[in-house]
Amino acid sequence: MDDSVPILLIATTDPASRRILGDELRRRYGADYEVLACTDHAHGRAVLESLRRWNRPVALILGCYGPADRGGLDFLRRAYGFHPAAKRGVVVTWGDFASAPTVFRAIAQGYAELLIIRPERVRDEEFHGAITDALDDWHLAQGVGFEAVRLIGEVGDERTHALRDNLSRNHIPVGFHPVGSETAERTLDSLGLHDPALPVLVLEFTASPVVLENPSDLEIAEAIGVTRPPPAGKVFDVVVVGAGPSGLATAVYASSEGLSTMVVEGEAVGGQAGTSSLIRNYPGFSRGVSGAHLAYRSFHQAWTLGTDFLFLRKVMGLRADGTLYAVSISDGSVVRCRTVVVATGVDYRRLGIPQLEDLVGRGVFYGATVSEAPSMTGKQVCVVGGGNSAGQAVLHLAKYAKKVTLLVRGPTLSVSMSEYLISQLEATRNVAIRYSTAIVGARDQDGFLAAVRVASSGAANATSSEELEAGGCFVLIGSVPRTSWLPDAVERDAAGFLRTGAIRNVSDDAGSVRPNRFPLALETSMPGIFAIGDVRAGSIKRVATAVGDGATVVSMLHTYLAENPLPASASAPGEAAATEEQPSDVPFK
Repeated sequence: MDDSVPILLIATTDPASRRILGDELRRRYGADYEVLACTDHAHGRAVLESLRRWNRPVALILGCYGPADRGGLDFLRRAYGFHPAAKRGVVVTWGDFASAPTVFRAIAQGYAELLIIRPERVRDEEFHGAITDALDDWHLAQGVGFEAVRLIGEVGDERTHALRDNLSRNHIPVGFHPVGSETAERTLDSLGLHDPALPVLVLEFTASPVVLENPSDLEIAEAIGVTRPPPAGKVFDVVVVGAGPSGLATAVYASSEGLSTMVVEGEAVGGQAGTSSLIRNYPGFSRGVSGAHLAYRSFHQAWTLGTDFLFLRKVMGLRADGTLYAVSISDGSVVRCRTVVVATGVDYRRLGIPQLEDLVGRGVFYGATVSEAPSMTGKQVCVVGGGNSAGQAVLHLAKYAKKVTLLVRGPTLSVSMSEYLISQLEATRNVAIRYSTAIVGARDQDGFLAAVRVASSGAANATSSEELEAGGCFVLIGSVPRTSWLPDAVERDAAGFLRTGAIRNVSDDAGSVRPNRFPLALETSMPGIFAIGDVRAGSIKRVATAVGDGATVVSMLHTYLAENPLPASASAPGEAAATEEQPSDVPFK
């Protein structure tokens, strides 16, 4: 069989489970994967070792735990060292409830990523749903498959890195080929490009390949056809700024309840949550879900319900337009609406160390662990941060890197990170945690990060610092709200987060709420302007609470819109839709 065909491996001492699992996997996946069934755990480890030497890709490793096989969990734990990027699943039999505490504890400690119930009938779709989700996540992490867009650029170039990350997060299949590689040179020669302005994007899915040299985000959006501006004169009930979890939830509920809705996103769907490799504590996803998949599903749901989207465009300003609002877009267009929901989220705080800032995209990254993790294979890596995003980044990077060191400024993780993540970090062999530690400098080699200097978080200078080898440094700290585009009339707290609700007494001051009423719970000091998710002062930084904000704010939109009916002089929502073409092209999977 072709050496590039991924492997699905089963190892169990239980002959019944081995036969059932082998038959099911071969019948459903045998055309695209090679299925190997090993008679015991020692055999399984030997096969995994051989596959590693032969550089064979292993997508999924299955072990069993139950009365007929008590060694499956230990096998899965040891299998991590052979193929860290492979998905690992522990298979149990229905009704073996006595084994549940042991299995759950092992999963919490990182022995496996998912729990699978052994199929008891042919075409057991619950079983195959779990397998398909695992394989989908594995393929997404590997970056293999169809290249809708071919990206050619310099390794370590910040713009190339940003394009690669944004395209991947928007579920546009992108293949990256460094300048000088065989594929890159062959592609450039075939297009007659001998000294192009890098990076180069080649749209392979068009009838004739479209070539873009060092394009802007707007040029990419127009070429791919991701979105088009709305018809002139259309007035939306609500414009949502930001397509993170809270913004997408608003779009789903608003559109499903008949509100004409536009979402504007300058980068990629999902926000910071979209960069998470695996979210284990989101309700309803017992096997966990990657941030990218959760975001894409929410986007697709909103789209099918009628939400219009503008991607790769930023909101530049907001002003009153009579009784309406005018939202200025980076492409020069203006969208008119009755209400605005600010769901812009936050940016990771920059370290502000010149040696590190000079290496952004060349070993130093703010977020972006999913797209960059494969390039960290075999390297020493550090992650800076103490929240859930940092913990998820460490676990994902540990599948590729030789060693991952988490640098935590504080003395503990318990106040900022979920317990399930802390347990997995402590149980992962190639992960180290250093508390009360801060980065104070860096060293490069040939223009790429080679090492970071760290010191006690209380150290005033680098005199007592030590050097850690690091081929990659991923920074996921703090939060800086994205609110600079809003007028000063929208009140902020000292850190720049938007105040909402009964933030002060009703008054006639400019920018305050209208007389005779307090602002609604998620309404800012500017009437009809709402704030949700991480950008809101006092919000809980969790995906589920952001989604809750998005659902809750829609009821307040209805209240506000009922109190402030659309004037007769303005276009009615949907009126233009009957006569003019609506935005339709959107990111695709």
